Amino acid sequence: MHHPIAPLFDGHEEIRAEIDGRAAQPVARTADVDAYHPRRLTLTVAEIITETASTKTFRVRREDGRPLPPFLAGQYVGVFADGTSRPYAMSSSPARADHYDLTVRRVASGRISNHLIDTLAVGDRLTTTGPMGTFHHNPLFHGEDVVFLAGGSGVVPAMSMIRDIADHALPRRFHLIYGSRRADDIIFRAELDAIETRHPGIRVDHVVLEGDPLGAGPSGLLTAETIEALAGPLDGRMVYVCGPQALYPYALEQLTLLGHPRRRIRFEANGAPARPEAQPHWPAGTDPEEEVTVTAGGTSFRTPRNRPLLDALEDRGIRPEAACRSGECGLCVVRVVKGEVHAAEEARLRMSDGPFGWTHSCVAYPLTDTEIDV
Repeated sequence: MHHPIAPLFDGHEEIRAEIDGRAAQPVARTADVDAYHPRRLTLTVAEIITETASTKTFRVRREDGRPLPPFLAGQYVGVFADGTSRPYAMSSSPARADHYDLTVRRVASGRISNHLIDTLAVGDRLTTTGPMGTFHHNPLFHGEDVVFLAGGSGVVPAMSMIRDIADHALPRRFHLIYGSRRADDIIFRAELDAIETRHPGIRVDHVVLEGDPLGAGPSGLLTAETIEALAGPLDGRMVYVCGPQALYPYALEQLTLLGHPRRRIRFEANGAPARPEAQPHWPAGTDPEEEVTVTAGGTSFRTPRNRPLLDALEDRGIRPEAACRSGECGLCVVRVVKGEVHAAEEARLRMSDGPFGWTHSCVAYPLTDTEIDV
């Protein structure tokens, strides 16, 4: 029960009545929440689409045919396989509730990408998380005129955004500048060209590193000159960037040369850093290859300093909850009881985490003998 409050602004009484009405409603049941935010989904591979020589799309559905949880274009699910997990963005449109399309590109040393591409067959089951992630369009902050710089499989969330615009006839202007190594490895090329023809608000430019034998677009890297030539003055438009890790610092450098403000650039989280020792706050003189002892879950083991704690734990059968594996979602958080760890720049830690020893194990590296509470 609340005490009467004098009206503070026009409409105060109506808003107070709505709040009181909602407070009187029954609390949502767990089943109601799980329908939209499930911790796990069991999905069946209904179709496998070969996109390029290196890329396949796995169309997954629920066995009982029920609609899947809704998602925002650009989000991902965590896929569990081979004793670990990896995040894969949906390339399908949020308008299609009967399936998710998970587009996977083979990575030379990729444990899960190779496992999925080489072994997954129609009829197989996959366990995933529910949809999650913050790399999606927000019309309030991002505006309705955006540029997307994609490299390789970084086109996957862009494809979902483009399909979303097409399926819902959104008035958004979307300019995809898509960098690929070779013309024959451009994912979704035919569909992208077809959608661009049908929807005047969507523009697609291909930039091929090794030259395009079809003559469609410039070649080389996504330099400042190329971006400006294709997109024109950015004029404060929101720029999304998604692709291999090497693209991120390079794209930031090129966009900075164009005078584009950092606050108008959004980078998709894309894995732990390949060389954490290259980050400025890695302690000088600390050998990244040297092994230290980690104690967790009642067991101790040796691991090199440059291996993420999450990977090292999974190697020993200890599996904290995990999803993004990029320092963003925070599901893999563990507490450091003793020792010192390097928290990578990618870790989105809270101000209170450091003083109490909490760290994101997916982007944390043990610098000394370390004991952690999982």
